[in-house]
Amino acid sequence: MRLLILCLCLLLAPMPRPVAAKGEIAGEFDYYVLALSWSPNWYALEGDARDSAQCDARHDHGWIMHGLWPQLHRGFPSYCRTAERPPTRGMTAAMADIMGTPGLAWHQWKKHGSCTGLSATGYFDLSRQAYDAVTRPAVFRKVTGDIRLPASVVEEAFLKANPTMEADGVTVTCKSGYIQEVRLCLSKTLEPVPCGRDVIKDCTLDDALFTPIR
Repeated sequence: MRLLILCLCLLLAPMPRPVAAKGEIAGEFDYYVLALSWSPNWYALEGDARDSAQCDARHDHGWIMHGLWPQLHRGFPSYCRTAERPPTRGMTAAMADIMGTPGLAWHQWKKHGSCTGLSATGYFDLSRQAYDAVTRPAVFRKVTGDIRLPASVVEEAFLKANPTMEADGVTVTCKSGYIQEVRLCLSKTLEPVPCGRDVIKDCTLDDALFTPIR
């Protein structure tokens, strides 16, 4: 009888749940978001406090590439499972001219590049191709002192400089009263596409702070 009760208890006990794998499956996404950060504003918000090498005036950074992000129509994948090898130090260092630091390049691969289905080399090559394909309005490099402006002016400048883009494919973000980023939505072949509803959320400030290149 005791043996029968023990067997019944084992059969009725809940089975252990499988541990979920971390990250989504690489290559499963709808479009890209190219995020361009105005580097001098990042210095004011974070970089100077970190004593980041990116803030050294010798680099002359303006719009740098924060990242090229695989995006879903709702949400985005991150830290995906991939069989691709991570980038070497040389590969991340080679991206510092458009990304500010090798550390940012490494982080972008780990969080976003791993979700593209591309190799690290392929991801960085595509990132540079996307960055080079966008005309960054020259007017922003001519700013000589702190100014305040509507965030919509920044978006309009990018649309004028990139006539194949539409307003629903470009959005401007702010952080702590500063212009933070311009985000451009691109197809997997880097053609302009409309942004998803969770991306197209423009900053509505009329007096966002914009600081000059050092």
